[in-house]
Amino acid sequence: MVTKERMTKETEITVKLELYGQGRSKIDTGVGFFDHMLEAFARHSLIDLEVSCKGDTHVDDHHTVEDVGIVIAEALKDFIYPVENVERFGNASVVMDESCVNCDIDLSNRPFLLYDVPLDGKVGTFDVELAEEFFRALVFNSRLTAHIVLKRGKNRHHIIEAAFKAFAVALRRAVAINKRAGIPSTKGVL
Repeated sequence: MVTKERMTKETEITVKLELYGQGRSKIDTGVGFFDHMLEAFARHSLIDLEVSCKGDTHVDDHHTVEDVGIVIAEALKDFIYPVENVERFGNASVVMDESCVNCDIDLSNRPFLLYDVPLDGKVGTFDVELAEEFFRALVFNSRLTAHIVLKRGKNRHHIIEAAFKAFAVALRRAVAINKRAGIPSTKGVL
């Protein structure tokens, strides 16, 4: 298990993460819907994840959501790099009732996010634009390439939850152990 912390004027965060866990979680960010999404992420990635965050949610939830993404990414990096003996690529399409979101991941060590999930508004008090901020912080700080694309859907809650679950399953598949893979790159390094 890796422990990472981030202390700023806006947030105080502690993350404990075990990449090859069982999907257990203990999440307290002060942002209810975000906690629900992180629990879903842990469960479907089979990552054991503990997150504790005290953030300036009296301002809004932006700093909390983005900074938690940064700290989770820092923990993931410790497990992922150097990339060796894993699948490297993972993808998943996840449905939540009428919604379907696709996620493709490459443990590329070259950060890039394509987030094609056109949404606006809120789920409860959660600004839906913060989902993209979370994924951007997570992808860029863990040095992954991820494409997250809404295939169809109407309900904001379902769409965002499908995105978190699709990312989780794609990540689980990308980090799956494959001893035959060696360094899964024609360059010989990632």
